[in-house]
Amino acid sequence: HGAFRFDASEQMRRRPMGTLVDALRKIGVRVSYQRGEGYLPFTVEAAGVRGGRIELDAGLSSQYLTGLLMAAPLMRDGLTVDVTRMVSAPYVRMTLSMMRAFGVTVQEDGSTFRVPPQAYSAQDYGIEPDASSCSYFLAAAAVTGNEVTVTGLGSRSLQGDVGFARVLRDMGADVEFADHSMTVRGRGGLRGIEVNMRDISDTMPTLAAIAPFADGPVRITDVYNTRVKECDRLDACVTNLRRLGIKAETGEDWIEIQPGSPRPAVVDCRGDHRIAMSFSVTGLLAPGVVLDDPACVRKTYPGFHRDLADLCARWDLAPAS
Repeated sequence: HGAFRFDASEQMRRRPMGTLVDALRKIGVRVSYQRGEGYLPFTVEAAGVRGGRIELDAGLSSQYLTGLLMAAPLMRDGLTVDVTRMVSAPYVRMTLSMMRAFGVTVQEDGSTFRVPPQAYSAQDYGIEPDASSCSYFLAAAAVTGNEVTVTGLGSRSLQGDVGFARVLRDMGADVEFADHSMTVRGRGGLRGIEVNMRDISDTMPTLAAIAPFADGPVRITDVYNTRVKECDRLDACVTNLRRLGIKAETGEDWIEIQPGSPRPAVVDCRGDHRIAMSFSVTGLLAPGVVLDDPACVRKTYPGFHRDLADLCARWDLAPAS
């Protein structure tokens, strides 16, 4: 109960919030925008949530749906959500699994989710490592012909982004899954590929950044939602690849990269941690790759550059950049 004002950096202010706010308004929540409709900052006048039934478009972000589902058991009337579109579905499955672990069962009927009023129960729960952040080290092993094992993620992982290792396998890397670990070994080359990354779109920049080292074109499809992240990631990838002298094209929801030898250039990170970390992997094999804002990785992984350097030292690999 009370007034809660939400705000963030200028970068995060550009991320659309209207879908979630509109859904909350439909179930009795009072929200007022301070600057522009659909974006931060806004204020929530909280007095509990009535709940009910809503229709939701989760085609830009699964986070709209997962946020509502996590809150739903605490709503007076529970919540029924009819989903018209969905992206990053593995994150929704992960949310439902975690809710079950804490004593709440969500009823699924096709694209409809029903959550009756329930009480969460406290549990001891082990948190998996971040699979999206692991993608950079898996990619580094694949392109440099080295080996890396990530513990805490494996065949039983709830996170969809472990699927990035399967993409590397399809490109020719050796990949092994155990219950709680996965290993990638580079074999000295990668094949071109066409891959739908709708469900693992956070790893799209990782693949785009190593695509020049494949032996054929790499085409990534169904990733429109990456245009509304911390930056327009499709545009950021194609722009930076072209700066590096790589032929790349993009459309509304796809990017295609031709093989080539990246030349020295300054990478425009656009304040986006995933662009910075992805093109750091490019720099392992390409001399003269410089990040204009390396510190932006602090959003999710402040020690990334140190950890990448430590891994290169274990491989006895001197980064080209």
